[in-house]
Amino acid sequence: MANEKTIRIITRGKNGELRTHDYQHEETVLKMHTQIGIDDCSTDLSLRGLPVFRGLIGPMTESKDVVRYEAPEVFESLTKEWGETPTKRKSRRRASAR
Repeated sequence: MANEKTIRIITRGKNGELRTHDYQHEETVLKMHTQIGIDDCSTDLSLRGLPVFRGLIGPMTESKDVVRYEAPEVFESLTKEWGETPTKRKSRRRASAR
């Protein structure tokens, strides 16, 4: 993993709040989580070769310099919220009837 990438891990606290932890070095994350493989199939080529950790969903791109991993319950709840967000529909201009 390139040194300039920040690893962001999102978990849920005891009160249900989202907890974000940023790490600058992969070695720090490896002390807390077991690596079970590497990403070799992501459509985002910048993620290929990054570690896959037991108990975390990811890697995901959050920004150019941040790689994100989420706890499974966080991933599920954020995905549900994202899916339930209504999209605004633009009204189409109708041709005037003559």
